[in-house]
Amino acid sequence: MRTHLGSVTKLVYSIGDYSNSQLLDLYKSMLKPRLIEEKMLILLRQGKISKWFSGIGQEAIAVGVTKALSFDEYILPMHRNLGVFTERNVPLFRLFAQWQGKASGFTKGRDRSFHFGTQDYKIIGMISHLGPQLGIANGISLADLLKNQPKVCAVFSGEGGTSEGDFHEALNVASVWNLPVLFCIENNGYGLSTPVKEQFKCENIADKGIGYGMESYIIDGNNILEVYSKVTEIAESVRENPRPILLEFKTFRMRGHEEASGTKYVPNELIENWAQRDPIDNFQHFLMINNILTPEMEVSMKEEILFEIQENLELAFDEDPIESSIENELNDVYKKFNFKEIVSSSKPLNIRFVDAISQGLKQSMERYNNLIIMGQDIAEYGGVFKITEGFLEQFGKNRVRNTPICESSIIETAFGLSINGIKSVVELQFSDFVSSGFNPVINLLAKSYYRWGQNSDIVLRMPCGAGVGAGPFHSQTNEAWFTKTPGLKVVYPAFPYDAKGLLATAIEDPNPVLFFEHKALYRSIYQEVPEEYYTIPLGKASVIKEGNDFTLITYGAGVHWAIEVVEKYQFSADIIDLRTLQPLDETTIIESTKKTGRVLVLHEDTLFGGIGSDIAALISEKCFNYLDAPVMRLGSLETPIPFAKNLENNYLPKNRLHSSIISLLKF
Repeated sequence: MRTHLGSVTKLVYSIGDYSNSQLLDLYKSMLKPRLIEEKMLILLRQGKISKWFSGIGQEAIAVGVTKALSFDEYILPMHRNLGVFTERNVPLFRLFAQWQGKASGFTKGRDRSFHFGTQDYKIIGMISHLGPQLGIANGISLADLLKNQPKVCAVFSGEGGTSEGDFHEALNVASVWNLPVLFCIENNGYGLSTPVKEQFKCENIADKGIGYGMESYIIDGNNILEVYSKVTEIAESVRENPRPILLEFKTFRMRGHEEASGTKYVPNELIENWAQRDPIDNFQHFLMINNILTPEMEVSMKEEILFEIQENLELAFDEDPIESSIENELNDVYKKFNFKEIVSSSKPLNIRFVDAISQGLKQSMERYNNLIIMGQDIAEYGGVFKITEGFLEQFGKNRVRNTPICESSIIETAFGLSINGIKSVVELQFSDFVSSGFNPVINLLAKSYYRWGQNSDIVLRMPCGAGVGAGPFHSQTNEAWFTKTPGLKVVYPAFPYDAKGLLATAIEDPNPVLFFEHKALYRSIYQEVPEEYYTIPLGKASVIKEGNDFTLITYGAGVHWAIEVVEKYQFSADIIDLRTLQPLDETTIIESTKKTGRVLVLHEDTLFGGIGSDIAALISEKCFNYLDAPVMRLGSLETPIPFAKNLENNYLPKNRLHSSIISLLKF
């Protein structure tokens, strides 16, 4: 066909079975986003919109792919795919309002340009990190398979995005699971200023499909008939025989990455050559020489589109700037959860912490047919801690899914499942490994409801904690990475009863919940736990012991250390088990502080930056006049977690707890 660095060939069209009306519709569908863009570039220079990522020269891809899909099939565009939005008939005034940060947009002014989604039009927008889009498409398609719906999902990325690990993880998962995803890669020559020769070594991106056992095709991205015909044919085949397809669209970015960056780094000859292959100019010429399009018809088309643009611009411009209030902003961080406490009167059994989690998870699977579990080695093997042992036989492989080793892509898949109506629990084999999936947790799960109203109906199970001689990479208690991130909920139980009830609630909750499970408690802590299903509210601490001399606030393994020391030395203390770190039960903390006047906050995490700092600050701000001593904090040493037992014991704060209490009482 051509290369990005060499000469380019003229476009050749094959009418085939297309009627004149179909051909004219394809032309008009490309013309509309082009005319909108030209207007937006004027508004950008006038300072009336903040930023623009041009798709001029690439319209045939967005329009052709969108036309090949049914309206009820999801499509995940990038920031150069305006044609996706126009082809799905998204009202222009809403798009214009979005780009101006107005209330009629899709994000209430909270995100810009195309960083949004809309369930009404089955469009799921991107985040700036690019790669996660691909994993999200996997989740959407998996949900379609689970619901026995013969659908396809199309997701876009540029050639630069294929250098991200998310690309490789997503294609691997899609191939292993035979997911009906069209991975549409727009190879437009440059990732900002980086040419393709500095992005990858292979001749074509499509060549990468071989490594995943995946079909791949190269399509002329400037030829609307080739795009539409080929993608339509492929989509029909994928609906009948679900599997992923890698599509490389050869095209060119005619303007800068965004307008401020310009194109000085692109050889003029290359721009001139590709300008000769403009998808709209060439198709217009083809239609005219074949007497399908007349100058009068084109003038009429343009007048109609320009009138629609102007009419909708006036609606957007006339809208007042968005009003802001602290209450509105805070109320949109989490989806409303109408919690209903379920109390069980069934006979309790004395079971271990690990059994309570397994039982709670199994009963949730029985309760919700739209709930699936994903994780490494959780099916036949039953998980490294055997929590899902026997689940495969009861619920089947569709709902109990072993995953490749790819935390990022599986968390993205979970988000896609939530978009398409499926709950999920993802088992991180160890909480330490969440660092490999940090981006989707922080930037998708946490922010999407606030940004455009899409909740993340996901629980991440996080086996954590030291005391088992597992060393630096299997022993962290990393809850503080997430408690400071608005949009996430964080649960950290210390007892079997709480673990089962809080896990049930976390699964019911439509918001993303990180559920920390201390490994050292799994088989060492027993408690009477009701056999049947029950729930416990999030954000409600438990007062384990009551006393008068001081308050000891803790959670997880720290609760058991606190009980042991307080009982051994017969201290008179309130011991508060937080149970939930986000939301935090401030009321119980404040009431106890006012009663005792002395507070020690204990956690297994290292001290600096731990949640104890925020609790201490909260108490100082709201209870200062009631304090008889400074709020004290106790955490682990400021080092990674060592492996050797004596070093690990020295690292943990347990052996320093008694002396810290004495210091607090002596103050």
